[in-house]
Amino acid sequence: MKKHYLAAALLVLSVFTIFLSCDSYDSAEYKEVSPVVMDLTTVPYPKLSDYKFFVGELKNLEPAYKVLPYDLNSSLFTDYALKKRFVWMPEGTKATYTSDGEILNFPVGAALIKNFYYENVLPDNITKIIETRILIKKASGWIFANYKWNDEQTEAFLDMNASTVNVSWMHNGKEKSIAYKIPGNLDCVTCHSSHTVYTPIGTKPQNLFKDFSYTGGAENQLEKWKQEGYLDTYSQNTLATVDWRDTTKSLDLRARSYLDINCAHCHKPGGACDIMPENFSFTAIANPTALGICVEPHDFVPNGEKYIIEGQNSNNSLMYTKMISIKKEEMMPTIGRTIVDREGSGLIAEWIDTMETPCP
Repeated sequence: MKKHYLAAALLVLSVFTIFLSCDSYDSAEYKEVSPVVMDLTTVPYPKLSDYKFFVGELKNLEPAYKVLPYDLNSSLFTDYALKKRFVWMPEGTKATYTSDGEILNFPVGAALIKNFYYENVLPDNITKIIETRILIKKASGWIFANYKWNDEQTEAFLDMNASTVNVSWMHNGKEKSIAYKIPGNLDCVTCHSSHTVYTPIGTKPQNLFKDFSYTGGAENQLEKWKQEGYLDTYSQNTLATVDWRDTTKSLDLRARSYLDINCAHCHKPGGACDIMPENFSFTAIANPTALGICVEPHDFVPNGEKYIIEGQNSNNSLMYTKMISIKKEEMMPTIGRTIVDREGSGLIAEWIDTMETPCP
């Protein structure tokens, strides 16, 4: 009888030991894996959901594991559309830092995801996502993938042909209506080219050096990227742009930050407009000549403006004229907007009108 009890006890002990061993093994070996699907031989996929960047209802844009939200100090004006940005990189890869004013060097397989949406869309005051643009880094370089959302807000479909979406919404208490333009591939190439190589625009340390409110609390974005294994290093003394809407910052910094994010991707060496004298890069535009101050224009002059920027006279400055125009042959930028950025153009007018020195 004792032998039976002893055998039973040994059996129970063995099973318990095996259970503990398995549990310990599972705890030690379990590692969460990003669900993102990124087959570089088949992207771009026909639907946004195919990438599995988001969990739950697609329209909620709830990022999946290792899909990291981010923001920029100042945002490119796109007919007042709001934006939600995300980044994802393959496991074991990271971006590398070159300088504050240079685009981070992203690894092959990386994806930058930008969603364009409006709040208070009429008639029901709802939030409506219009499009999602994805930049994907292949071994041969970056490719573009634009996705147009359906009216039901359940899915977005690949659409590389320029199209429009009618949108009416409340903006600062006033109704606005536009035919929002989703860019085609040629539009993407125009703005995203540097020395004939396709490249992102906003993901420079100077634009990312800011706190972001993550689920676990606010943290500097570059530090967060480093902790997540998405960035090798960055400068603790980053020369950063500012939020141009922040009136606690100097007018000069705000104006230069606005010009950098809205204009410098074309108006810089290697950009689409590098035949012009202007260079609006934040790290370069302390130079009055590069800014176009008292520099005669080299292109079409609608109203006989003598200078690109005439100090103390925004109304006679070609830059301001182009910013407040919606004529295709006059306006700048020619892509990305159909209406005037009243607040942004107002900032530039104030900056010009308060310059210390007039032009001769």
